Amino acid sequence: MSSEEKKVVLPKTASDLQRLKLEKLMKKTDKEVVIAEKSQEYNPRAPLEFIRNVWGSSAGAGSGDFHVYRGVRRREYARQKFVLEKAKREEADVEYQQKVEENLKAAEDRTAKKRAKRQKKKQKQKGKKPKTEVKVKEEESDEEESEEDEIKGQENDTSSDKVINNGHNNTDSS
Repeated sequence: MSSEEKKVVLPKTASDLQRLKLEKLMKKTDKEVVIAEKSQEYNPRAPLEFIRNVWGSSAGAGSGDFHVYRGVRRREYARQKFVLEKAKREEADVEYQQKVEENLKAAEDRTAKKRAKRQKKKQKQKGKKPKTEVKVKEEESDEEESEEDEIKGQENDTSSDKVINNGHNNTDSS
């Protein structure tokens, strides 16, 4: 016998089996570990297009035909159940995606509302003057903002390839 006797260890529980597998993997750290890929989704066999054995209540039906019929019936019920579950699963997925989109939109709306509130508060803090001047200041700032918006709009028009003047599209011919 060799200096290193190999002991046969029988796992008693699932955790012992897992521990033994991990120990075996850790002994050879340079060896690649192959992780099996997910098997393909279950897809039941399609129903037969042409049934050669037609079952009925007629005389002459053999005693074994019932078992064949029962198997066919069981497979068909399983196929129908699979189709219904798949449809429900797809419907639930669509519902979930819609709910996620609605939640994102609601979150964006709340964020925009709070952002506007913060900016309004910040503007109010900047222009803290006596109350009579504040009203005049707000009217002037509204006029300035509308003028700034017009200027920005004109800058965006000139930066694009096409310049729109008096409703006509003129392209740069240079």
